[in-house]
Amino acid sequence: MLAAVSPALCGQQESLQQMISRSLAVAERQCIALGRTAEVKDSVLPRTFTGRRVRMAGFKSWICGFYPGTLWLLYGYSGNDTLRALAEKFTARVEPAKRLKNTHDLGFMLYCSFGNGYRLTGNRHYLDVMAEGARNLAGRFNERVGAIQSWGTSRKWQFPVIIDNMMNLEFLEFMAKETGNLRYDTLARRHANTTMANHFRRDYSSYHVVSYDTLTGKPNAKHTHQGYADESAWARGQAWALYGFTMMYRETGVRAYLNHARRVAAYITGVADMPADKVPYWDFDAPGRPDTYRDASAAAIMASAFIELSTLDKSADSSRWLDYGVAQLRSLSSPRYMAEPGRNGCFVLMHSVGNMNKRSEVDAPLSYADYYFVEALLRLKKVVDGQG
Repeated sequence: MLAAVSPALCGQQESLQQMISRSLAVAERQCIALGRTAEVKDSVLPRTFTGRRVRMAGFKSWICGFYPGTLWLLYGYSGNDTLRALAEKFTARVEPAKRLKNTHDLGFMLYCSFGNGYRLTGNRHYLDVMAEGARNLAGRFNERVGAIQSWGTSRKWQFPVIIDNMMNLEFLEFMAKETGNLRYDTLARRHANTTMANHFRRDYSSYHVVSYDTLTGKPNAKHTHQGYADESAWARGQAWALYGFTMMYRETGVRAYLNHARRVAAYITGVADMPADKVPYWDFDAPGRPDTYRDASAAAIMASAFIELSTLDKSADSSRWLDYGVAQLRSLSSPRYMAEPGRNGCFVLMHSVGNMNKRSEVDAPLSYADYYFVEALLRLKKVVDGQG
């Protein structure tokens, strides 16, 4: 049975149905306008809006699948043929990514775009594209380590695995079910188990990067790349962790993944100085709090994960997770974070942080923030409609 939305949340001025409908209408309008800007440029996809112009990325970028994925999500909601036409156009631009062997991000790239397109249209070519990509992703798995390698070997890291990589396991689980190749499921579970064993501190906050010794298969370094410090809790990393283990429970039914997701959720909801609107600082331990940058992308990912966790967790905490995700969506759908139509380069959300350490995409819109915001709204709609 689904958790009920608390009366306090239902009693706010705008009903959940109104918030969802309003926010999705803005997202649809923005995404169509963004498509009109981007479609005249060959082979690129929207990434962000900085310096008063829309910045694009090619198929080799880890973010390439998010904009077409958002179009597909919105098309599935509204049935607007303009959205479908744009989704098909921009999904095609991602296709060369299927041949990449030097990235773990093929789930982000192919599953968000081709996966959503296949779910909604049944286009067999989309499945063929994903099949090639899944083979290449599986090729990055190391038997001794028991994980998929995220980045290349360097002087600093022998076999780096980042918490973000949990998100690409959904792609493998989908392909295992769709093709009957159960090796993909085996690799996904082993990667999740290795991450669960080595990526988390006692409080269930997550390291960003864990490097492994390929001879012993054991961790030899635990660092950050995008967070404030090696021992800090990078906000988007905590979101990836919550989402990844929630998803793995949904896909496998393995109770350990649910238990781990619950512990990560308890850590996030228990952060003492989380802002009142529950849109986290870019790092939970960032200096300068409360006057440092927020990360709307982290909040959107968390909200989507919290809402799904509330439908899977049958304990008394279910309503706690749902209320937290709803609170995050209420904040994100407010004028503080959601842009007015025609503004913000026609991206939906404002105030995300890409990579603070490189001063890249700081306090900017991001295509993946929009993707998970729309996904979270649609997940909440199912809960409100009694379909979750």
